[in-house]
Amino acid sequence: MLQGAIERLADPAAPQKLCFFFNAQLHHVLHAMPLAIELARDPRFAVDVMAMTAEHIAMARDIARRHGVSTIRFVQVEGGMLSAFTRLVGVVTPPKLIALAAARSRLAAYDAIVVPERTSLLLRHVGLRRTCFIHTCHGAGDRAVGYDRRIRQFDFVLLAGEKQRCRMLDKGLIREGHYAIVGYGKFDLTADRAPARLFPQDRPVVLYNPHFSRKLSSWPQMGLDVVRQFAEDDRFNLIVAPHIRMYDGCRRRERMERQLEEFARLPHVHVDLGSASSVDMSYTRMASVYLGDVSSQIYEFVVRPRPCLFLNAHGANWQGNPSYRHWQYGPVHEDCEDIADKVAHAIASHGIYAPVQLQGLQDTFDTDGPRASERAGRAVADFLTSRARWTTKARPVTSYGFGRRSALVHE
Repeated sequence: MLQGAIERLADPAAPQKLCFFFNAQLHHVLHAMPLAIELARDPRFAVDVMAMTAEHIAMARDIARRHGVSTIRFVQVEGGMLSAFTRLVGVVTPPKLIALAAARSRLAAYDAIVVPERTSLLLRHVGLRRTCFIHTCHGAGDRAVGYDRRIRQFDFVLLAGEKQRCRMLDKGLIREGHYAIVGYGKFDLTADRAPARLFPQDRPVVLYNPHFSRKLSSWPQMGLDVVRQFAEDDRFNLIVAPHIRMYDGCRRRERMERQLEEFARLPHVHVDLGSASSVDMSYTRMASVYLGDVSSQIYEFVVRPRPCLFLNAHGANWQGNPSYRHWQYGPVHEDCEDIADKVAHAIASHGIYAPVQLQGLQDTFDTDGPRASERAGRAVADFLTSRARWTTKARPVTSYGFGRRSALVHE
């Protein structure tokens, strides 16, 4: 922040330095990169992408390449402490707090940091008090966690539609002049990508997409039984793709892959416990039917209305609860007995639910005007340009030694 402010005092035309920081699992990349692409095309900004793993960098780099943007710098944060702790706990993505410690001193150099998550706001307490924090959200679901009270700490928030705006205003999370409804940028990255063919036989494809939270997910109680029943049924193809956070731990993923191995060998069952395809809408675009519980990915599926059904494994009293609004989009079942028959019924009864899905889409995603990423780019550029006019003094940044090492990866 200090360096950028000094440069602009010497040269008011100096570009603002922006960092798109990915401090969570791979799915977050797709929620912020549409904005990164737009701002990288604007000469008022110098855009970096910073992430903790080579997989994140590779996905972000591929997105930039496909959209003809070559000016983004890619920075992978590395370090002995970070690597050792990641190996110790056996995860794919480093724990957020350790990652923040490793990246803090480098992040202090930016005028603004764009994040899809909220934990990175802790940086405000370790010297980055003057840095502008921008929130892209990551998904447009209904669960209360999407309306976290920490959102009010952001300087600017991007929203997918009216549903988010109303709930956030009601909770005092956003304020006028510090948010914009822009639509859902992830759709811009995935609209032109044709899904691959996974199955030899042309049957209806069921996507089973359980959430990672043990308190809310159908997976712990019902998951293996659901897969087993589809394995023994010849009416449907099945994609098993839990939320990517469920098996972020390498050892847990390997154990579950062994448990599912007998099913994964079948020609009509496809198991994916965390690849890029599980987050880039490959499966939500391909599937004929959605089977799940509380994941926000339901909205990435019903963007083209199709049959859905939900498993209430935790006995939720969901009627009238806005956190379960999406359970109005198809039948809700308390058990998974005869699950293939329940899927067949969901297909047959879809006409009842299609109008409700369409209303939910209208409330969730604003589709008026240009592409969502273009609208987001304009909104953030206008906000940052206005904010820069307020910032006329160089501000000191305290140095904290966390012993980090960052690798600059630049094309």
